[in-house]
Amino acid sequence: MQPGRHPDRSSAHRLRVGLAAGTLAALLTLSGCGAGDSSDSSKSAAGDGKYAAPRAERGDAAAGAADQGSAGSSSAEKKKPSALSAPHVIRKASLSVEVKSVPKAVAAARAAVESAGGLVASESTERLDATHEESHIVLRVPQAEYDAVLQELAGGGKLLSRTTTAKDVTDQVVDVESRIATQRASVTRVRKLMDRADKLADVVTLEGELSNRQAELESLLAQQESLKDRTTLATITLSLSEPESPSNSKDDDPGFLDALGGGWHAFVTMVRWIAMAVGAAAPFLAAAAGLLLLGRLLRTWLARRRVPQEPQASWPDEQAPAAPQAPPAP
Repeated sequence: MQPGRHPDRSSAHRLRVGLAAGTLAALLTLSGCGAGDSSDSSKSAAGDGKYAAPRAERGDAAAGAADQGSAGSSSAEKKKPSALSAPHVIRKASLSVEVKSVPKAVAAARAAVESAGGLVASESTERLDATHEESHIVLRVPQAEYDAVLQELAGGGKLLSRTTTAKDVTDQVVDVESRIATQRASVTRVRKLMDRADKLADVVTLEGELSNRQAELESLLAQQESLKDRTTLATITLSLSEPESPSNSKDDDPGFLDALGGGWHAFVTMVRWIAMAVGAAAPFLAAAAGLLLLGRLLRTWLARRRVPQEPQASWPDEQAPAAPQAPPAP
């Protein structure tokens, strides 16, 4: 150890040198990392610029596919409510009710249907005798008021019979709606082809095709309207009749006057039939009598011609035989 140097100073110097070297190394490391980051950022920027167009194209394609998917989903959603909507049912009922007064019951049924928003499709009234009537009414009521109106009509008198039917036509309604949409699109396509057609033969052919498709479309629309009417309004057939009176229902015991009237009626009927028989046979009897008289006259005339007339014998006076004389008396 040299004199004048202290060991603590040398150690402090080495420490400062080590710190400076460490600081320099740290600065070099930081500068290298910054260069690497800048190069990486430039490379990434170049890569992004290189693949920007394909990504944009893919994005456009994905957007187009999404638009198509949304369009398809929207069309599916448009069809979905029709398929999943409330069921379409055709309801019919037939009621036979005995009431005290048919005219009053008819008026009550008409009022009940009209208050429910329905209508009277047809009405037929028949008078059975001087005091009894019978009526048949066809009523159309909304589906929502069907049960209430049916119960009210059944409670208007003595219920004799009741029949109800329900037919689900949801599949038929959905099928008709789908066919109408397809047919309308077909008509639109044919019209566009007609607008672009130049040749007369093509125009004539397209007109015939358009006419056929429009006729089919109108038929489908008529089916749709019929289904809508039958599923919107239920049909109720109501038969109203009056009870028989007690006097007519009981059979009274026949008396002398009843027997006399029945005999007279039978006698008059027999005379009438005999007169009709005689009148019907009179021409034939007259013809037979004439033929019989003619036959007898003809037979008499023929008999006279067949028998010859015998000549009368003439005797002269001189040759006439003498009358016998009486013998002389003794």
